Amino acid sequence: MPAVGIFPLATPPPRAVRKGLVGAVVTALAAALLALTPAAKAEAAPVLLSQGKQATASSQEHYGTPAGSAVDGDPGTRWSSAAADPQWLSVDLGAPAALDRVELSWEAAYAKTYRIELSSNGTDWSTAYSTTTGAGGVENVDVSGTARYVRMLGTARATGYGYSLWEFKIFGSTDGETGPVIPGGGDLGPNVHIFDPSTPGIQAKLDQVFSEQESAQFGSGRHAFFFKPGTYNNINAQIGFYTQIAGLGLNPDDTTFNGDVTVDAGWFNGNATQNFWRSAENLALNPVSGTNRWAVSQAASFRRMHVKGDLNLAPNGYGWASGGYIADSKIDGQVGPYSQQQWYTRDSTIGGWTNGVWNMTFSGVEGAPANSFPEPRYTTLDTTPVSREKPFLYMDGGEFKVFAPAKRTNARGTTWANGTPQGTSIPLSKFYVVKPGATATTINAALEQGLNLLFTPGIYHVDRTINVNRADTVVLGLGLATIIPDNGVTAMKVADVDGVKLAGFLIDAGPVNSPTLLEVGGQGASIDHSANPTTVQDVYVRVGGAGAGKATTSIVVNSDDVIVDHTWVWRADHGEGVGWETNRADYGVRVNGDDVLATGLFVEHFNKYDVEWYGERGKTIFYQNEKAYDAPNQAAIQNGDTKGYAAYRVDDSVNTHEGWGMGSYSNYNVDPTIRQDHGFKAPVKPGVKFHSLLVVSLGGNGHYNHVINDTGSPTSGTSTVPSTVVSYP
Repeated sequence: MPAVGIFPLATPPPRAVRKGLVGAVVTALAAALLALTPAAKAEAAPVLLSQGKQATASSQEHYGTPAGSAVDGDPGTRWSSAAADPQWLSVDLGAPAALDRVELSWEAAYAKTYRIELSSNGTDWSTAYSTTTGAGGVENVDVSGTARYVRMLGTARATGYGYSLWEFKIFGSTDGETGPVIPGGGDLGPNVHIFDPSTPGIQAKLDQVFSEQESAQFGSGRHAFFFKPGTYNNINAQIGFYTQIAGLGLNPDDTTFNGDVTVDAGWFNGNATQNFWRSAENLALNPVSGTNRWAVSQAASFRRMHVKGDLNLAPNGYGWASGGYIADSKIDGQVGPYSQQQWYTRDSTIGGWTNGVWNMTFSGVEGAPANSFPEPRYTTLDTTPVSREKPFLYMDGGEFKVFAPAKRTNARGTTWANGTPQGTSIPLSKFYVVKPGATATTINAALEQGLNLLFTPGIYHVDRTINVNRADTVVLGLGLATIIPDNGVTAMKVADVDGVKLAGFLIDAGPVNSPTLLEVGGQGASIDHSANPTTVQDVYVRVGGAGAGKATTSIVVNSDDVIVDHTWVWRADHGEGVGWETNRADYGVRVNGDDVLATGLFVEHFNKYDVEWYGERGKTIFYQNEKAYDAPNQAAIQNGDTKGYAAYRVDDSVNTHEGWGMGSYSNYNVDPTIRQDHGFKAPVKPGVKFHSLLVVSLGGNGHYNHVINDTGSPTSGTSTVPSTVVSYP
């Protein structure tokens, strides 16, 4: 968003292409584990035995897909066979091993029917596992027995291609020995501050951290405050940058403040457009004055909160503000956005809503104003099609656990108001508690061991990709934990598996260009995850600002059925390392998967397209965008015969897509004469529909000729009046 606001009265390959992106080379897990100290009395874990071992195959598709590529530890290389049945891939472990499981990471060409077979001599084989209903993606198969040779024998292909494996991993132990275990659980480190009602000096600690974090927009401090169930009196928790505050009950009402959780903008002369990167969760508030103030902009979530009074979303003095996001919350009184330019509220209950500026969007909100766009500027959906709330840390008796809420369809209202929320509790012992200094090698080893990840507040440099390959894995960050990829690697990749939950962390691009920063599913992903989708919640991406950073595409979603629930993907317009080429980032979010839903999508300032959508049946509820401020001239953003790159583009190949409550703003402050042909671009088809669209020129710094395609009035002058389209086509 702007440093000063306006006071408001490249095409990817098609999904059928089978050659994957080249991934970061993963260091041998066995070597990584040797550097770790085993926990006392911990059960031994199986070791990855197959990586780098001798592999042979019945055939290979061409010179670039040899057998060894399936055991090289690189998720971007693969073995593929001739297009005939049967075919096999065999690995010589070098010595007899006690086997535990096999993990098959299939490319789009997978086996429908196959066997895992074992041998002591490479000639005589016994069957350890067989299936006629192989699902593709990443399959984990439990096996037992002792063998030196292990092979996959495919007898029926799922496609017309041959068999194709990114990785064939074999886990077990040799000579009765297993590698050291990475312990789960443990303490949460010095920057997680845990209180109970009897803890002395609570207010002093809150004030101390706020004084450090109030204006530390690009600082290195990271903090999380957690309050055990109970009642806390005379609290005013002022929340600065990279600070999370939350209750530790299963319900918000378990932890009550007779006081406030406050965000204001005194540090920035009453301008709240840079109040980023903070959160409040899982608390009940009795505000001292009857009204709690939460004056934020992007990347500042308000989740599972119960405000027993009113909620003011504007700074003191009603200066500029550009938020924001509320979910799974109950506000007994009125919500007053006042000077907020846009806001999205999901699956909540409110006592009322007082006004709207440019774009106020609601889905599944009891008490929301009626749909009335363009005046008042309310876009209201009765329900949210699919939702699943963010996982959260809580205490069960004296034990820390993470609660992963259940998926809801056609949701309305909170998950907790009518009793115990539905979902799954996971003990902290099932998490690797990641602390600053942890390496990507150790993090990946913990994931391979079957642990989830809990990133404690801090900054984490990773020299290789974090690979999340197991279904239902939770990756949860506390205190805006920040991951920085070194040497141009992708920070995190998620396999095409069910139910992964990513939440609560920031990925900050490094100075060497990364092709991507977060990938959900590999290229060609096609498995149906509708029963158990992957979720990406309060996961933010930054390119530049804290220092020079570069990334070609920030987030790529290849898997089907993914829910992207509140993200801010931002190419920095201020801070350090900022310039048209200095923090080059061409694309913000690219969606290749089908049936992907975005609820609360904020994407800003990319050199080319901010959002590109290639998957079918995609939906976006609320979109906020600003085009890049720093384009030097019209030629820099010329897109063939089109002036400018659309803020949100649906590919011409797409037949079904729908969006609600979507806005794009121009602030071309280097060359105010720049014009955009449109803010939105989409194919003209009956199944492609948009509702409540707007474009805005901020003070006349650049203009739009149309809202979507060739429809909608141009912006003009310097009065910052939106041009709107109620429905399209």
